[in-house]
Amino acid sequence: MRRFAYLRPARLEEALAAAAEPETAWLAGGTNLVELMKRGVARPARLVDLAGLEDLATITPLAAGGLSIGAAVRNADLARHPVILRDAPILAEAVLSAAAPQIRNRATTAGNLLQAPRCAGFLDPGAACNRRAAGSGCAARGGDGRDAAVLGATEACIAVHPSDLAVPLVALDARLRVAGRDGERTIALGTLYGADGASTLPPGELVRAVLLPAEAAGFAGHARYLKLRERTSFAFALVSAAAALRIAGGRIVAARVALGGVAPRPWRPAEAEAVLAGAVPTDALFRAAADAALAAARPIAENGFKIELARRVLVRALTLALRGTPARVPALAASPFAPAGEGARHG
Repeated sequence: MRRFAYLRPARLEEALAAAAEPETAWLAGGTNLVELMKRGVARPARLVDLAGLEDLATITPLAAGGLSIGAAVRNADLARHPVILRDAPILAEAVLSAAAPQIRNRATTAGNLLQAPRCAGFLDPGAACNRRAAGSGCAARGGDGRDAAVLGATEACIAVHPSDLAVPLVALDARLRVAGRDGERTIALGTLYGADGASTLPPGELVRAVLLPAEAAGFAGHARYLKLRERTSFAFALVSAAAALRIAGGRIVAARVALGGVAPRPWRPAEAEAVLAGAVPTDALFRAAADAALAAARPIAENGFKIELARRVLVRALTLALRGTPARVPALAASPFAPAGEGARHG
């Protein structure tokens, strides 16, 4: 590991000034960054620890409705927060399906959204990776491609985005409040990710909060996150789906859909939402929406199975959302094997 300077500012202005220096990285929970530093994939000269900025670790209501979720809110705290469980239980289901409890106790909201891909080529400093060094090539294209993207892949990168939390947040039209030395701005969460899934924020800019719109609460009663993985817990998604519906008069008034594990960034298929909006919910309708969502999917080497798997996961997520959000987030969150029972209460 490269030797580095460590700073722990007490005010946001100090943090932004410190991050203006080259080769500086933000340190929050450290669950991803420290691993990358140990591997030699990340080699920052300076770390700016955000632990001293207490205002980044709060969940507060917005004046116009909705919530501001601080960038440094721990995943475990987010999943158990009573307002999240009432207005956006799908976020709790996604968070509780990710990592081990010990990791969730350290990992932060913004860190989860900005985590690096688990692509073998990216994680090997000796392998070619355009994400680490533009123009160097993509060693993953020479592998079996089993975990690679089937949507949105480019010649430069075929890795999938690993965040569970980002999938329902993108579906619910979340935005980000970001700060830099030139001031603050608000952006759509979906625009945080470039074509290769890497952050589009310029160096030195900081995510302050995730902004969940007031409209998200209207989906709370019919919203589910479903995740297929190699083992029931502590594993990244092969494919996942967030499905949120508003039902009135026996019809779908509005639908929000997003997929994970299939693209370099959280994938929101507008085509699927268009199929669902205004329609009477049926199995055939859900299959048509899934077909629309995956119409542009293309396999890479050994991962053709992910296309059909993603279709089935999305149909299942829509079916579960139609039945209604459970009173408690299942103990095996987001798992198709989760029994009804104990968990975090919704409502």
